[in-house]
Amino acid sequence: MIRLTAPDDMTALIAVAGAAIEFQPDELEELGKMLADYLNSNGDSNSLRDGKADCFWVTDDDDIDGPMGVAYCEPERMTDQTWNLQLIAIRPDCQRQGRGAKLLRYVEQTLTAQGGRILLVETSSSLERTQAFYHKCGYEEEARIRDFYAAGYDKVVFRKVLNAA
Repeated sequence: MIRLTAPDDMTALIAVAGAAIEFQPDELEELGKMLADYLNSNGDSNSLRDGKADCFWVTDDDDIDGPMGVAYCEPERMTDQTWNLQLIAIRPDCQRQGRGAKLLRYVEQTLTAQGGRILLVETSSSLERTQAFYHKCGYEEEARIRDFYAAGYDKVVFRKVLNAA
């Protein structure tokens, strides 16, 4: 079941993100602060249902062993309904089972229902499997910023239109 993230998910979701993505310890700490801030300020999920959310987190919780996936999305500032998927992670033992695509579809459907126009996703040029995933899910490469992360590591921006103008 994919649902909005609840306070009880916090520890497990940070572990999922840490296991799925090569975060540095300070990056995981920052991620934890972002999630805590969200949970403290969005205790009820009405802001997302009302179309007033400034960001949202969702949890894939189909497993008896706890959450298997997490996604975090926020609107791009100073745009008309353009959103950025800042994080999507699936527990390594649950990857390559379609769970990431299912979680991404949930995010897309949620944003589409709220009038979202465009969803952007950024990744590194070194993550070829991740890029293939976004292509398979219907995203197009929109931009590439050379040497963004470090020399030889480009930022690749993918784009998907949710609601055409």
